[in-house]
Amino acid sequence: MIHERHTVALPGGELVLVLHLPDRAGPTPCVLACHGLSASKDSDKYLLLGEEFARAGLALARFDFRGCGESSGKEDETTVATRLEDARAVLNHLDAHPRLDRRFGLLGSSLGGFVALHLAAERTDAVAVVTWNAPASLEDLGDDVGRDAAIGTPFLLELASHRYDTSPAGVARHLAIHGDADDVVPVEHGTILHARAAEPCDLVIIEGGDHRLTDPVHRRDAVRRSIEWIRSFV
Repeated sequence: MIHERHTVALPGGELVLVLHLPDRAGPTPCVLACHGLSASKDSDKYLLLGEEFARAGLALARFDFRGCGESSGKEDETTVATRLEDARAVLNHLDAHPRLDRRFGLLGSSLGGFVALHLAAERTDAVAVVTWNAPASLEDLGDDVGRDAAIGTPFLLELASHRYDTSPAGVARHLAIHGDADDVVPVEHGTILHARAAEPCDLVIIEGGDHRLTDPVHRRDAVRRSIEWIRSFV
């Protein structure tokens, strides 16, 4: 499989992404992977996703939101809105890639899943989206959000405005994966996400799964189910 490093220009900065491509020739669909707070594209989770999706014949782009990993900026100056801007910029960049066929899927964990849902809701191409342990509402997490070192004043002001405090309703082609031992985003959030989705949708509860799905068995199960879901729509 092929790994490509790209940079995406932003006003006053840049985003860094790594594109995993399958060995087979010809254009292929691509999945955009969105990480959560205080994380990066280079965590073990996203490295595994890149390898396994490419092995399954799908491209996967893992990137750092601004203020994270190798991208420019400061994370405590970011918001859900800036993360959406970043994801749109990456998709626009990938749209012109000769090895990609302009069919996209979205995958995100934790806040990255929340962002992926909002991105799916605003698109007109009915992309498939998979969320891992994503919140249904940021307000429901209470003071835990405000105590995260990655959360700064801009994020809290955005939350107070209620602009992006709740996941969008009516997103179709959504697979919600949630660990029932998640002590950061309780499993009830996954249930609510599924209830708010439009058909086709599904919910997978991973018994004993924690927030990061650190158990290799749990993580590989989530990867397998994610690939199956995306492939059923592209």
